[in-house]
Amino acid sequence: MKILIAGAGEVGTHLAKLLSQENQDITLLDENSEKLNFPYSSEIMTVTGNPTSLADLRNAAVNRADMFIAVTPEETTNITACLLATNLGAKTTIARVSNNEYILPKSTEFFAKLGVDSLICPEELAAAEILSALKTPWSRQWWELAGGKLILVGAKVRDNAPLVDKMLMELASEERFYHIVAIKRDEETIIPRGADYIRSGDILFFTTTPQYVNRIKALSGKGNIDIKLVTIMGGSRIAQKVAQRLPDGIHVKILEKDRDKSYRLAEKVGSNVLVINGDGRNTELLIRENIKDCDAFIALTGNSEANILACVTAKNIGVPKTVAEVENIDYIRMAEKLDIGTVINKKLIAASHIYRFMLNADVSTVKCMTFANAEVAELIARKGSRITRKPVKELNLPVGMTLGGKIRGEKAEIIGGETQIEAGDHVVVFCLDTSMRKIEDYFN
Repeated sequence: MKILIAGAGEVGTHLAKLLSQENQDITLLDENSEKLNFPYSSEIMTVTGNPTSLADLRNAAVNRADMFIAVTPEETTNITACLLATNLGAKTTIARVSNNEYILPKSTEFFAKLGVDSLICPEELAAAEILSALKTPWSRQWWELAGGKLILVGAKVRDNAPLVDKMLMELASEERFYHIVAIKRDEETIIPRGADYIRSGDILFFTTTPQYVNRIKALSGKGNIDIKLVTIMGGSRIAQKVAQRLPDGIHVKILEKDRDKSYRLAEKVGSNVLVINGDGRNTELLIRENIKDCDAFIALTGNSEANILACVTAKNIGVPKTVAEVENIDYIRMAEKLDIGTVINKKLIAASHIYRFMLNADVSTVKCMTFANAEVAELIARKGSRITRKPVKELNLPVGMTLGGKIRGEKAEIIGGETQIEAGDHVVVFCLDTSMRKIEDYFN
């Protein structure tokens, strides 16, 4: 597949890195030649040029592109580039946008007729992740698969967790209501086997079904956190989306240091939202606004360091749930070491969303796990595919890959060694980020 990516920002370069280890023909296009010098760039064809220039698109061989992806910071540039790319011969186009109106069903139909096959809004995707994090504040990551029939949840286990110091084979029982698909320990992500132990401080990734979520919480040593009061630092578009979509029973404070922006924001949000003009990095302000009484603190400024430090402060004051937007990918590991609850990176979220279009198997969703160098995907088993020929324990799945659960018809089940996958099953696959392509050989 020939893929042309316009925009060598963090979304574009992350996508290029994901595909750099695979047998794909990738070209990265950007006006700024300096942005094209990055790790792995030697394995990718780079072209300096404007994605809205007909000459530059032709120079990048857009007419031979199976997929054209426009992920520059400017949505007008991305939409224009996709329209031009379609007319110049690109088979499929994807545009990154920031206007929520563009991703409404009627709008997507309109853009599809013009030549933009798919639109993604990173801010919209990030807001959805934050709302999920607040829905289950005891977890690090939460993802509903197959319309909520299966749940993937990441949780950090504490000393009091019943699972601590247990070997996975000890946990096997007749009642299989969960599957531990990965363990994040320090810098390492482990796809566990029966002889692996669980340690205090591990981040465990479980697959389970909705009726057993509370039991997973208990196994992780977590208690109840009832979210009633939320403080958000930074009046960004993501903050506005989160505040507007939280249930009416939840009261929200937004701290915005820019006076004019805070006034504009106050006019847009609902009656359950109080907008305060002030700098959320100021500890005195946080204390004055009784942040210790908050159930959740969300830092959404454009400064990753400020967001991390503000969440650390909130944790020290006593806030049980913190969420930090960390757009500098290099700082995600630091945020993890500082024990910040949930980390949001809209670039990684957007890249994962786009990545599923590049896989040959029937893939409905792909998610890059922020705290682990791993991905989870929901794939459909095709008739006659390798995955359907033997029970799971006999498939010799690659190291770094495990099957978490399946949906057959309306029924969700946790996968075990004796499970036989059938054609049409929706299967949840968890794998290290170097293994995603290998799983396609089993499902195609």
